[in-house]
Amino acid sequence: MDDNLLRKEFLQSWKRENHIGYQKIDYFCTDFSVYFQSCMKLKVCSVNTIVKIHSLFFSRGKKEVNVEFEAHSISDNDYDGIKKLLQQLFLKAPVNTAELTDILIQQNHIGSVIKQAEVQEESDDEEEEEDEVFGFISLLNLTERKGTQCAEQIKELILSLCEKNCDQSMVEQLDKLLNDTTKPVGFLLNERFINVPPQIALPMHQQLQKELAETQRTNKPCGKCYYYLLISKTFTETAKRSSKKRGESTQQKEELMFANAEEEFFYEKALLKFSYSVQEESDTCLGGRWSFDDVPMKPLRTIMLIPSDRMNAIMDKLKEYLSV
Repeated sequence: MDDNLLRKEFLQSWKRENHIGYQKIDYFCTDFSVYFQSCMKLKVCSVNTIVKIHSLFFSRGKKEVNVEFEAHSISDNDYDGIKKLLQQLFLKAPVNTAELTDILIQQNHIGSVIKQAEVQEESDDEEEEEDEVFGFISLLNLTERKGTQCAEQIKELILSLCEKNCDQSMVEQLDKLLNDTTKPVGFLLNERFINVPPQIALPMHQQLQKELAETQRTNKPCGKCYYYLLISKTFTETAKRSSKKRGESTQQKEELMFANAEEEFFYEKALLKFSYSVQEESDTCLGGRWSFDDVPMKPLRTIMLIPSDRMNAIMDKLKEYLSV
């Protein structure tokens, strides 16, 4: 199969699987450039084989390297890894990721990091890589943290982007919800490398919900939240997006592709949602300046505000589609 035909088959299969569901997918990723290149290195022509690749799609010839992941409590040693993932999310946005990372580490009674499971008989050269953070999940209570630079910057960023991409009624509604001190808003952070399997999202979210319930019971920081704010890494076809009116395309679920596959379920339950382009901020390798069959892909960030009473329904969806 030549490269052009493989590209076409890969894109069509990816889009088809994305909209049908995830029960048949063992590995899911939306970064076409990196993912496609890795598949080409493996000399794989079957898309059915491509989507079964489990781990870090590191390849040595045609050999798959399977990597097991496990969750740990957040610690001081995770600072660099968490900050790197936050920078990947915010890109050039004016958010103090250093302060945000410090807060997440300080409130380590909630949240987890994803690391490679310990391997027996590792060499000394590999010891430095043992603590590498492949992903993390946590929550910043924007209401409790009012006055901190990062919390204020996040709210200002969200509102300014809403003003640029949505109608005035949504801007006013979002502003009211973000600044209502009687109904705290939690900024849900769920970041991982694109090559970590989505199945890990289920236990991570389950554990976070347990921890949040415990903090509420014991009156620790990050207690009850009435809403969850989520910024999701998404992609869309530029051609379709440009044909829509302002604000209209962001509401079309079928046009969005999610870097974290499970976040589509959050999108479905969101009270408010909109997307904005990060094409000019993204790294050219990871950011999405590529095209397949003359259909250019555009990297976005999708902002969602989800009522906390809808989390049970979201968790049920995660169990249905991501249970191993």
